[in-house]
Amino acid sequence: MPHIITLLLSCLLSISLFAGAVSASTQAGQKAVLVTGASSGIGKQIALTLAERGFFVYAGARKARDIEALSAVANIQGIRLDVTLQDEIDAAVNEISQGGRGLYGLVNNAGVFLFDPLIEVTERDMQFIMDVNVFGPYRVTKAFAPLLIENQGRITTTGSIAGLFSGQLMGPYAMSKHAIEGFTDSLAAELAKFDVQVSVVEPGNFRSDIMKNMQRRIAEIEDGERSSLYEDEIKRFASFTKADRSQQAAPIPVADAVYEFMTSETPKRRYLVAPNANEAHYAVSRALRRIVELNEGQLYSQSADDLARSFETLLLEGDR
Repeated sequence: MPHIITLLLSCLLSISLFAGAVSASTQAGQKAVLVTGASSGIGKQIALTLAERGFFVYAGARKARDIEALSAVANIQGIRLDVTLQDEIDAAVNEISQGGRGLYGLVNNAGVFLFDPLIEVTERDMQFIMDVNVFGPYRVTKAFAPLLIENQGRITTTGSIAGLFSGQLMGPYAMSKHAIEGFTDSLAAELAKFDVQVSVVEPGNFRSDIMKNMQRRIAEIEDGERSSLYEDEIKRFASFTKADRSQQAAPIPVADAVYEFMTSETPKRRYLVAPNANEAHYAVSRALRRIVELNEGQLYSQSADDLARSFETLLLEGDR
């Protein structure tokens, strides 16, 4: 009997050691990605998609209940992270460094929306949107750069089609998203020497909670707490960009684009992701219009034929 017990204990120990080795091996081979602003909307969909497809996701959120809910999902660890607070960013770097997984990917997704006329928007509000949408990615990327360089990783930022063009009342938001376009190109050029890939994902209008915070501005105008030279325009814009965006398409294609970037052998610099053909075609047409405006009436303008040949060459290069 003692021999049988000894044999059973030996078998159980071997099984335990084998399971531990498999677990350690799985952890070592599983790439880790940090997603900021992962508590809802596009960020949450990105975190869920990456986790379902084999990545280990550090999901950044500001509220304890969101961190707890995210941590309950397989392959996700919720982590406290407000991109405007350097102390929380530094703590996140320390937590992820001690996690032993390293960091392969960073998704700078946290962002806020603001619409207001540029001649009326308060400096406080302008500072807030820039602090989150521009300085947030800058702070987080800078803090995690050593880990990403060490793993020859990948960095993407959630931009917007508003980073390609702008219009009435869109100034503050579009300015922040245009900044992300420049941030992406410079960062890509600077990190190429370390084999770190960089991209920007440019979503159109998908389902999210981004408009809910705008109701305060509308309420202020309707209650007479605020006057504006653009009162009619603001009310029309608000009716177009409703807080309830449940009828908008789910942001699954945006998450798919992030996954493609994280896994592709030939990742792209830009991922335009629109919910329909109209938005996609409009974004591209506005980009083309800028080329026409740049070329028109200047000393070294090119002919339509020259532009067409240049465009054809660029398209062929993109197909390779």
